[in-house]
This record gives sequence, structure tokens and C-alpha cells, in this order.
Amino acid sequence: MQNFDYHTPTRLIFGKDVIKELPEVMNQFGKKILLTYGGGSIKKIGLYDKVKELLKDFDIYELSGIEPNPKYDPSVLDGVKMCKENDVDVILAVGGGSVLDCSKAIAAGAKYDGDPWDLISYQVKAKDALPIVDIITLAATGSEYDAGGVISRTETNDKIGYVDPLLFPAVSFLDPTYTFTVSKKQTAAGCADAMNHIMEQYFCEDSTLLNDGFMEAGLKSLMINAKKCLDNPEDYNARAEMMLTCTYGCNGIYSLGNSQSGWPLHGMEHALSAYYDITHGEGLAIITPRWMKHVLSEKTVDRFVKYGVNVFNIDPSLDKMDIANKAIEETYKFFESINIPMHLREVGIDESRIDEMAHHVAINEGLDEAWVPLQEKDISDIFRASL
Repeated sequence: MQNFDYHTPTRLIFGKDVIKELPEVMNQFGKKILLTYGGGSIKKIGLYDKVKELLKDFDIYELSGIEPNPKYDPSVLDGVKMCKENDVDVILAVGGGSVLDCSKAIAAGAKYDGDPWDLISYQVKAKDALPIVDIITLAATGSEYDAGGVISRTETNDKIGYVDPLLFPAVSFLDPTYTFTVSKKQTAAGCADAMNHIMEQYFCEDSTLLNDGFMEAGLKSLMINAKKCLDNPEDYNARAEMMLTCTYGCNGIYSLGNSQSGWPLHGMEHALSAYYDITHGEGLAIITPRWMKHVLSEKTVDRFVKYGVNVFNIDPSLDKMDIANKAIEETYKFFESINIPMHLREVGIDESRIDEMAHHVAINEGLDEAWVPLQEKDISDIFRASL
């Protein structure tokens, strides 16, 4: 078991109608708020009007139009500019994980005098950041309970996971009813994203029985409840459990004491969605079973056996390689069963830039130190197998 230093400062306020506590929470941080949100879904479900009414005594500045793969330019730069020009006290992010990811970069950039990309690209360490409160409307990324976010820079095809302890949200509001209207496509993609957050931590060299059980239960919870949500979008208990399982995704609680895996799936998918702007969860689902096939060996088979037996209830008396291959097949079949496209060509990616993307990943993501090290050829082979 590995040493660790763990601290999660985020306050979670979970359940139906908890937004009524918003004014009291926001008062702790000041009167000038930057309200960030995406394409307008919060207006369709009435959440925007509810927030504005609850915060009628505050000064609110709005940054809308944040993209599903949030962009450095314009969203981060515009948000930083608004915070500085209006002396904003606190950011309120309302929407999915992308809105919150973008808001985290804005929070750090607002307290920095230079180019915010210096912070995102780790050239400079942030010394301060604005406090962040969020109201999450999509179960997926877990950004509401972690210290990081992913930001894309279109002109260089960079998609960087920016992590800093200063970026933990101060308070996260989690009302499962706000996920009732999430489309089937985004519900499925959110499930795939959250499953991959768990699998990135599960497939590692050194783990514990406690963590394995927690993660195996998380995977089963996501698979069972995602299907319930797709069958009945207003199933409160299914939406609630799926939301909480997603929330635990990236704050480290699933894998305290485990060795690091290197997060190879996210490292590879970041190139796919940076180059082609595809849905992140779909990209992950497509490459996951191909990565599994690629790294399966006599050295790794026992990990896949445990995964197959405990997550998919595969007969433990079978040959180990048979169990591992059945587990990979079941992973593919589950993603397919929730109508995720399972080939890159289905989401508009052909062979033309495979080698370019593989080179980009190999140079920028450090996957040569992953649980199973991946070199440039390994990455291109996985991409090609996913076509």
C-alpha cells in the first residue's frame, strides 16, 4: 500500500431542492458573482431563472456559451477578463463538468497577472484563485469534487488536464432532479466517462482489497443505474446514485494508497477530442476495450480476471485468459447496449491523422510510465484497432 496525503475541502450539499441554500452559501464569499454556464439548457429547465431570483440581491456578471470541450479562447480568456474588470468575488458555475472545468481555469487566471496558459500548461504555479461554487446538472466528470479540469487550446490541438489544490470547489450543489432532462446520448456518455475514471484507477500495479471493492461496486452501480436512467429519465433514486458515484470519480477516494496507473485512456482520448471535438465519454468508450486487448498479457491477466469475476460475475473456474477476454467483451457489449458508437469512424474520425495524434500523445502525455507503458506505436495501434 502506497503512502498518501489526502484532503478534500469541498462541501457537498446533496438532494432535492437544496438550491434554496444558495444565497446563504454565496454570502460567505462576497456580492460580485461571475455566473458561468453553457449553451442554455439551464434556461430550458428553469434553473437559470431560479438562480437569478435567489441571487437578486447580488451583482451578477454572466459568461455563457461554454463548450462541451471548454476552450481556452474564448471562454477562459473572456472569463478572466470579466473577473478582473468587475472585481469579481466568487464564480458560480451552473451546468455540467465542462462549465466547471472552465470556471476553475478562470478562477486561477483571475488572480494571475500573466497569460493564464502559463498556469494551465504548468509553466507557472498559481498562488491564489477565486472561490468556486457550482450547481451540477450532469452526472459525469466528478469535477464538483476534485481539484482539476480539462481545457482545450484549438490552435495547437492541446487538451490539458489542469490540476491544482487551489481549484477544489468551495461548495457543490448536487440535486439529481436537474439531471432528469439530460439527453440519452449525454447520460450514456457521462456513464462511460465515470466508468473510465474508475477503471483508470483500478488497473494498476498495487491496490487494496478495500479499494478494489469500492471501485467494483462503483462500476456496477453505474452500469445498473445508467440503464435505469435511460429507461426512465425521472427515476430519482437511479439518477441520485449515478450522480454520487460520478462525484467520487476523480478526487482520489476510490484509490487511496494505490499505485498510479498513468491514466492512459484519458491521455489518448484527449487527443481524439482535441483534434476532432468529439464527445469525451464516447471517445473513452470506443478506445477502452481496444486498450484492454492491447495490454492483456500473462503479466496483466490477473487484474483482468479480478475485474471480470467481480464486475461481470464471470465463472472464476474458467481459464484465466478466457475470463480476461470475456471481461473485455462484456465491457464492449455494455457500452454498445447503451447506444454508444463503438468505432471511431462513427464519430467522424478516419485514419488520416492517426499517426499525428499518436505522436502528440506520446510527446505530451507521458504514457511510457503508465501501468502498461505505451509508446507511440502502441498508441497508433490502439487508435487503428478502434476505427
